[in-house]
Amino acid sequence: MFNLPNNLTLMRIAASPALVFLLYFPGRLACLAATGLFIAASLTDIFDGLLARRFNLVTTMGKFLDPLADKILVACALVMLSWLGWAEPWVVAAIICREIAVTGLRAVAAEQGVVIAADAFGKLKTILQIVAICPLLLHYPWFGLDPAPAGRWLLYLALALTLVSGVNYLYRFYGNYPDASGRKRYEQP
Repeated sequence: MFNLPNNLTLMRIAASPALVFLLYFPGRLACLAATGLFIAASLTDIFDGLLARRFNLVTTMGKFLDPLADKILVACALVMLSWLGWAEPWVVAAIICREIAVTGLRAVAAEQGVVIAADAFGKLKTILQIVAICPLLLHYPWFGLDPAPAGRWLLYLALALTLVSGVNYLYRFYGNYPDASGRKRYEQP
């Protein structure tokens, strides 16, 4: 149950409250530290999956915790960015609502024995969210460059991809979820 990939995932979850704490006292150094922590925690997502597959350490707990850890880390960063006024609350709310909805859909599907795995849209969405959050966390101008405008535009792109990915999950859910007769909705009779 507890192995290196799962421990990396748990470290990503544990980084989330530390990120919130750093952003609770926003200053240049705190923002730099928060960005470094966020990047390091985000990179564990790559390594936990690679290690789990390479050394056959894939566990049910890991399958559950890995996407949850991503959502917790991203949600904590976005909530703090909204609280600081560095990200628009409606964008943050839309992204978090999509994450909750997809998590719920996946749970319902799993209960019916249907696995709706992350697809290319979902993975790209996560990467774009992380890339957008980094310049927003840096916030202050560095070496004469202000990262915040780029971060805001990237966050809008991440929102668009997040919504497209959410619609794709809905389509896949309703295509795989059985109706009252037990037949999948999009199966050929």
